[in-house]
Amino acid sequence: MASKRRKKVRYSTLKIKLSSQQKRSLLNYCHARKTTPNKLIKKMIRPYLNNFAKEVPEEYYVTENQLDLFEEE
Repeated sequence: MASKRRKKVRYSTLKIKLSSQQKRSLLNYCHARKTTPNKLIKKMIRPYLNNFAKEVPEEYYVTENQLDLFEEE
């Protein structure tokens, strides 16, 4: 019985720029929470990473010249 090989996962690198104060703040927060910056960032953007892979719902599109100032929620 031959076992099937898993498909190789391809990763992409995403680069962001932080000021020195932002970096220090991020590292201090991660140290206090005993996590890494990478894990923290991935956790915070997980809804965007998982929910919009195939398509984005119509409600998330912004029309031209649209402001959310007077929108009631």
